[in-house]
Amino acid sequence: MSISKPPGDSAATAGSNVGRRASWLATLGPRFLPFADAASEDLPLSRLLRLSLFQVSVGMALTLLVGTLNRVMIIEMGVPAALVAIMVALPILFAPLRALIGFRSDHHRSELGWRRVPYVWMGTLLQFGGLCVMPFALLVLARAGASASVPPWVGHGAAAIAFLLVGAGLHTVQTAGLALATDLAPSKDHPKVVGFMYTMLLVGTIGSAVIFGEFLSEYTPGRLIQVIQAAAVATVVLNVLAIWKQESRSRLRRPRPRQADDPSFRQAWEALRQRPQALRKLAAVGVGTLAFNMEDVLLEPYGGEWLGLGVGQTTWLTATLAMGGLIGFAWASRVLARGADPWRMASAGALVGLPAFLAVIACAPLQQPVLFVVGTFLIGLGGGLFGHGTLTSTMQMAPAGQAGLALGAWGAVQATAAGLAIGAGGVLRDLFASRWGSLAGYEAVYLLELMLLVVTLALMVPMLRRPGVSAATP
Repeated sequence: MSISKPPGDSAATAGSNVGRRASWLATLGPRFLPFADAASEDLPLSRLLRLSLFQVSVGMALTLLVGTLNRVMIIEMGVPAALVAIMVALPILFAPLRALIGFRSDHHRSELGWRRVPYVWMGTLLQFGGLCVMPFALLVLARAGASASVPPWVGHGAAAIAFLLVGAGLHTVQTAGLALATDLAPSKDHPKVVGFMYTMLLVGTIGSAVIFGEFLSEYTPGRLIQVIQAAAVATVVLNVLAIWKQESRSRLRRPRPRQADDPSFRQAWEALRQRPQALRKLAAVGVGTLAFNMEDVLLEPYGGEWLGLGVGQTTWLTATLAMGGLIGFAWASRVLARGADPWRMASAGALVGLPAFLAVIACAPLQQPVLFVVGTFLIGLGGGLFGHGTLTSTMQMAPAGQAGLALGAWGAVQATAAGLAIGAGGVLRDLFASRWGSLAGYEAVYLLELMLLVVTLALMVPMLRRPGVSAATP
């Protein structure tokens, strides 16, 4: 004789099963999505993912400027490489202004009661405008001089304006967006949020590179216009989705006459500069960024010329470098979230870079491609640890209400140093190669990067706290 269970017991059992399944599904995010544990009650994962879309748009713009257009302008459009290098480097001119942008977003007042959102929106419009005019400017640049009706300066000026607009836009968006993320996330989750944001930057960079490469596999001027204008529309869509209902409005942020106690940029900068070791920290960021970025344009030609790697094999080096950076960010986020000193993490990254560059230097004389791949991965890993550590320290260093200024200062130093490093790497390689040969040209640059890492470690020594000192200590 069977005994049937009361309906209430069946419902309770079913509810329990559903609850267990929901709990299991909730754990999938932190287990399989990098940095998903950066979410909190104040900043849920869905909201954090949406906010991070501004980093995807920044990664897309960087890929377009440094990667896709670089190649198309030189090969398909026949623009001189030196002119292309100048155009690609133009956005760096706006990087030093990131500190001012951050300061303005800290103290911005508007009728809508927002601080960060207006700057993200203004940066989006600049980026959109630059991308809209860029394809036509490039076509004029390619034909300038070839046609008597188009003076060369017209193409040069139009392209320069387009690149400057895109550079001004992406620097503004990234500075204000990171400051907004700092405002929304609890201070204890800042390391995880930093890692998450830069993971999304890598996602935007890699994903857009694949998409652009697919659509431009058969190049035509018309297709170039379509791709760049599609990127302009995607920029607006992504950034609007990112900031939608993210920042709360406050009546305290509405316009009012300037008060005597309102700080000027100079006063705010002096307050930041008075923080312990502030200028030394920014100097370490600059020198370390130089050390980790000079090889960016050299790794692929080095592997092809001296290790016999094919185009497909050298292309994977970019993915290897990015994977090393992603693992570095993931590791740093987990360790820093437990209260570790961010400058110890940054110094660990610099230490990882030493054997990395030694491996890259030794692989050509030894003819060991595996050593080259390992060295490339370690460069990415060390760069990820160093970048995460320095950015987290900058966030902790910021005086109350000055997160935008601190993040802007870090971004200004980092972006300027990265741009100078990429340009200097190519110039120094050619200079050394003309005197001592091609291999010496490459390895002289890698040796210089080793020396810069040693200088970076020396700069960081006074900032390494003794064991047992709280990470919250300034």
